[in-house]
Amino acid sequence: MTDRQTSLDDQQRNGVRYTVIAIVVFICVVMGLFLNKISVPRILSDADLRLNGTFVFEKPRIFKDFTLRDQHGDIFKLQQLEGKWSLLFFGYTGCPDICPTTMTLLKQVKDQLNEEIREQVQFIMVSVDPARDTVDVLAQYIPYFDAEFIGLTGEFLDVKRFATQLNAAFMKVRTGDDPQDYSVDHSANIVLINPKGHYHGFIRAPLDGSRIKLTLQSIVTRFN
Repeated sequence: MTDRQTSLDDQQRNGVRYTVIAIVVFICVVMGLFLNKISVPRILSDADLRLNGTFVFEKPRIFKDFTLRDQHGDIFKLQQLEGKWSLLFFGYTGCPDICPTTMTLLKQVKDQLNEEIREQVQFIMVSVDPARDTVDVLAQYIPYFDAEFIGLTGEFLDVKRFATQLNAAFMKVRTGDDPQDYSVDHSANIVLINPKGHYHGFIRAPLDGSRIKLTLQSIVTRFN
Protein backbone atom coordinates (compact mmCIF):
# COMPACT_ATOMS: atom_id res chain seq x y z
CA MET A 1 0.00 0.00 0.00
CA THR A 2 1.40 3.38 -0.96
CA ASP A 3 1.86 6.26 1.44
CA ARG A 4 -0.74 8.18 -0.56
CA GLN A 5 -3.33 5.41 -0.10
CA THR A 6 -2.55 5.19 3.63
CA SER A 7 -3.01 8.92 3.97
CA LEU A 8 -6.38 8.78 2.20
CA ASP A 9 -7.54 5.94 4.45
CA ASP A 10 -6.50 7.90 7.55
CA GLN A 11 -8.38 10.95 6.32
CA GLN A 12 -11.46 8.85 5.65
CA ARG A 13 -11.37 7.30 9.12
CA ASN A 14 -10.89 10.69 10.71
CA GLY A 15 -13.80 12.04 8.69
CA VAL A 16 -16.06 9.23 9.90
CA ARG A 17 -14.88 9.77 13.49
CA TYR A 18 -15.58 13.50 13.37
CA THR A 19 -18.99 12.88 11.82
CA VAL A 20 -19.92 10.43 14.59
CA ILE A 21 -18.69 12.88 17.24
CA ALA A 22 -20.71 15.70 15.67
CA ILE A 23 -23.85 13.53 15.61
CA VAL A 24 -23.38 12.53 19.26
CA VAL A 25 -22.86 16.17 20.30
CA PHE A 26 -25.96 17.22 18.35
CA ILE A 27 -28.06 14.51 20.01
CA CYS A 28 -26.78 15.55 23.46
CA VAL A 29 -27.65 19.19 22.78
CA VAL A 30 -31.15 18.29 21.60
CA MET A 31 -31.73 16.03 24.61
CA GLY A 32 -30.43 18.73 26.93
CA LEU A 33 -32.79 21.31 25.47
CA PHE A 34 -35.69 18.84 25.68
CA LEU A 35 -34.99 17.94 29.32
CA ASN A 36 -34.60 21.60 30.20
CA LYS A 37 -37.91 22.41 28.55
CA ILE A 38 -39.85 19.73 30.40
CA SER A 39 -38.16 20.50 33.74
CA VAL A 40 -38.70 24.28 33.65
CA PRO A 41 -42.29 25.13 34.67
CA ARG A 42 -44.45 26.59 31.94
CA ILE A 43 -45.35 30.25 32.49
CA LEU A 44 -49.06 30.88 31.99
CA SER A 45 -50.80 34.16 31.24
CA ASP A 46 -53.56 35.36 33.58
CA ALA A 47 -56.08 34.24 30.97
CA ASP A 48 -54.53 30.76 30.86
CA LEU A 49 -54.58 30.62 34.65
CA ARG A 50 -58.29 31.43 34.69
CA LEU A 51 -58.98 28.78 32.05
CA ASN A 52 -57.34 26.32 34.44
CA GLY A 53 -59.45 27.45 37.39
CA THR A 54 -56.92 29.70 39.13
CA PHE A 55 -57.61 33.39 39.71
CA VAL A 56 -54.80 35.77 40.64
CA PHE A 57 -55.58 39.25 41.89
CA GLU A 58 -54.09 42.18 40.01
CA LYS A 59 -52.89 43.44 43.38
CA PRO A 60 -52.52 40.90 46.22
CA ARG A 61 -54.66 41.75 49.24
CA ILE A 62 -53.21 42.47 52.65
CA PHE A 63 -55.18 41.00 55.55
CA LYS A 64 -55.00 41.42 59.33
CA ASP A 65 -53.02 39.24 61.69
CA PHE A 66 -54.76 36.35 63.40
CA THR A 67 -54.07 33.81 66.13
CA LEU A 68 -54.78 30.10 65.73
CA ARG A 69 -53.07 26.87 66.84
CA ASP A 70 -51.60 24.10 64.73
CA GLN A 71 -51.92 20.36 65.33
CA HIS A 72 -48.91 20.47 67.65
CA GLY A 73 -50.53 23.08 69.87
CA ASP A 74 -48.18 25.84 68.71
CA ILE A 75 -49.41 29.38 68.05
CA PHE A 76 -49.88 30.07 64.34
CA LYS A 77 -50.04 33.67 63.18
CA LEU A 78 -49.60 35.69 59.99
CA GLN A 79 -45.83 35.42 60.41
CA GLN A 80 -46.04 31.67 59.78
CA LEU A 81 -47.49 32.39 56.34
CA GLU A 82 -44.48 34.47 55.33
CA GLY A 83 -41.50 33.03 53.47
CA LYS A 84 -43.46 30.33 51.65
CA TRP A 85 -46.42 29.96 49.35
CA SER A 86 -49.44 28.61 51.22
CA LEU A 87 -52.28 26.57 49.75
CA LEU A 88 -54.97 27.02 52.36
CA PHE A 89 -58.14 24.95 52.52
CA PHE A 90 -61.08 25.42 54.90
CA GLY A 91 -62.60 22.12 56.01
CA TYR A 92 -63.16 19.87 59.02
CA THR A 93 -62.31 16.36 60.13
CA GLY A 94 -65.93 15.20 60.29
CA CYS A 95 -66.53 16.11 56.65
CA PRO A 96 -67.62 12.93 54.84
CA ASP A 97 -66.47 13.64 51.30
CA ILE A 98 -65.14 17.01 50.09
CA CYS A 99 -62.48 17.44 52.78
CA PRO A 100 -60.77 14.02 52.63
CA THR A 101 -60.97 14.14 48.84
CA THR A 102 -59.34 17.58 48.78
CA MET A 103 -56.65 16.60 51.27
CA THR A 104 -55.82 13.52 49.20
CA LEU A 105 -55.69 15.66 46.07
CA LEU A 106 -53.33 18.15 47.72
CA LYS A 107 -51.08 15.29 48.78
CA GLN A 108 -50.90 14.15 45.15
CA VAL A 109 -50.16 17.70 44.00
CA LYS A 110 -47.37 18.05 46.55
CA ASP A 111 -45.75 14.78 45.48
CA GLN A 112 -45.87 15.74 41.79
CA LEU A 113 -44.51 19.28 42.10
CA ASN A 114 -41.11 20.21 40.75
CA GLU A 115 -38.76 19.66 43.73
CA GLU A 116 -37.59 23.28 43.75
CA ILE A 117 -41.20 24.49 43.77
CA ARG A 118 -42.28 21.96 46.43
CA GLU A 119 -39.73 23.35 48.87
CA GLN A 120 -41.41 26.76 48.60
CA VAL A 121 -44.95 25.58 49.31
CA GLN A 122 -46.87 24.60 52.45
CA PHE A 123 -50.32 23.01 52.61
CA ILE A 124 -52.77 24.06 55.33
CA MET A 125 -56.24 23.00 56.43
CA VAL A 126 -58.12 25.43 58.66
CA SER A 127 -60.93 23.78 60.61
CA VAL A 128 -64.37 25.35 60.26
CA ASP A 129 -65.52 23.14 63.16
CA PRO A 130 -63.11 24.24 65.90
CA ALA A 131 -65.43 23.09 68.70
CA ARG A 132 -64.90 19.45 67.72
CA ASP A 133 -61.59 19.77 65.86
CA THR A 134 -59.31 20.19 68.83
CA VAL A 135 -55.52 20.16 68.61
CA ASP A 136 -55.54 16.46 69.53
CA VAL A 137 -58.08 15.61 66.83
CA LEU A 138 -56.07 17.46 64.17
CA ALA A 139 -52.89 15.75 65.39
CA GLN A 140 -54.42 12.41 64.43
CA TYR A 141 -56.16 13.57 61.24
CA ILE A 142 -53.53 15.64 59.43
CA PRO A 143 -50.64 13.10 59.32
CA TYR A 144 -52.98 10.56 57.74
CA PHE A 145 -52.62 12.59 54.54
CA ASP A 146 -49.11 14.01 54.95
CA ALA A 147 -46.92 14.55 58.00
CA GLU A 148 -45.81 17.94 56.65
CA PHE A 149 -49.34 19.27 56.19
CA ILE A 150 -50.51 21.84 58.72
CA GLY A 151 -53.86 21.78 60.49
CA LEU A 152 -55.21 24.87 62.24
CA THR A 153 -57.92 25.38 64.83
CA GLY A 154 -58.82 28.00 67.44
CA GLU A 155 -61.65 29.98 68.92
CA PHE A 156 -64.69 30.10 66.65
CA LEU A 157 -64.66 33.89 66.24
CA ASP A 158 -60.94 33.87 65.41
CA VAL A 159 -61.52 31.27 62.71
CA LYS A 160 -64.55 33.17 61.42
CA ARG A 161 -62.69 36.47 61.15
CA PHE A 162 -59.77 34.81 59.40
CA ALA A 163 -62.04 33.01 56.93
CA THR A 164 -64.00 36.18 56.19
CA GLN A 165 -60.81 38.01 55.21
CA LEU A 166 -60.12 35.26 52.69
CA ASN A 167 -63.68 35.09 51.32
CA ALA A 168 -64.15 31.57 52.70
CA ALA A 169 -67.75 31.23 53.84
CA PHE A 170 -68.95 28.45 56.14
CA MET A 171 -72.12 27.73 58.11
CA LYS A 172 -73.23 25.14 60.65
CA VAL A 173 -76.18 23.00 59.52
CA ARG A 174 -78.24 21.10 62.10
CA THR A 175 -78.82 17.44 61.25
CA GLY A 176 -80.65 16.30 64.42
CA ASP A 177 -82.06 17.31 67.79
CA ASP A 178 -78.81 16.86 69.69
CA PRO A 179 -76.59 20.00 69.69
CA GLN A 180 -73.74 17.83 68.44
CA ASP A 181 -75.74 16.67 65.44
CA TYR A 182 -74.57 19.05 62.74
CA SER A 183 -72.45 19.33 59.64
CA VAL A 184 -70.70 22.39 58.24
CA ASP A 185 -71.29 23.78 54.77
CA HIS A 186 -68.13 25.49 53.56
CA SER A 187 -66.31 26.85 50.55
CA ALA A 188 -64.35 24.25 48.59
CA ASN A 189 -61.98 26.78 47.00
CA ILE A 190 -58.29 26.80 47.83
CA VAL A 191 -56.82 30.10 48.99
CA LEU A 192 -53.41 31.06 47.63
CA ILE A 193 -51.19 33.16 49.90
CA ASN A 194 -47.84 34.43 48.65
CA PRO A 195 -44.53 34.50 50.59
CA LYS A 196 -45.21 38.07 51.72
CA GLY A 197 -48.25 36.82 53.59
CA HIS A 198 -50.68 38.45 51.17
CA TYR A 199 -53.88 36.99 49.74
CA HIS A 200 -52.68 36.32 46.19
CA GLY A 201 -55.68 34.59 44.64
CA PHE A 202 -57.66 31.38 44.77
CA ILE A 203 -58.19 28.08 42.99
CA ARG A 204 -61.85 27.49 42.25
CA ALA A 205 -63.67 24.21 42.78
CA PRO A 206 -64.14 21.70 41.29
CA LEU A 207 -60.48 20.96 41.81
CA ASP A 208 -58.19 19.10 39.45
CA GLY A 209 -54.72 17.99 40.56
CA SER A 210 -52.96 18.38 37.22
CA ARG A 211 -54.34 21.90 36.79
CA ILE A 212 -53.35 22.90 40.32
CA LYS A 213 -49.82 21.65 39.70
CA LEU A 214 -49.60 23.49 36.37
CA THR A 215 -50.90 26.82 37.64
CA LEU A 216 -49.07 26.72 40.97
CA GLN A 217 -45.69 26.08 39.36
CA SER A 218 -46.33 28.87 36.89
CA ILE A 219 -47.34 31.36 39.61
CA VAL A 220 -44.39 30.55 41.86
CA THR A 221 -41.89 30.72 38.98
CA ARG A 222 -43.29 34.01 37.70
CA PHE A 223 -43.34 35.54 41.21
CA ASN A 224 -39.70 34.61 41.79
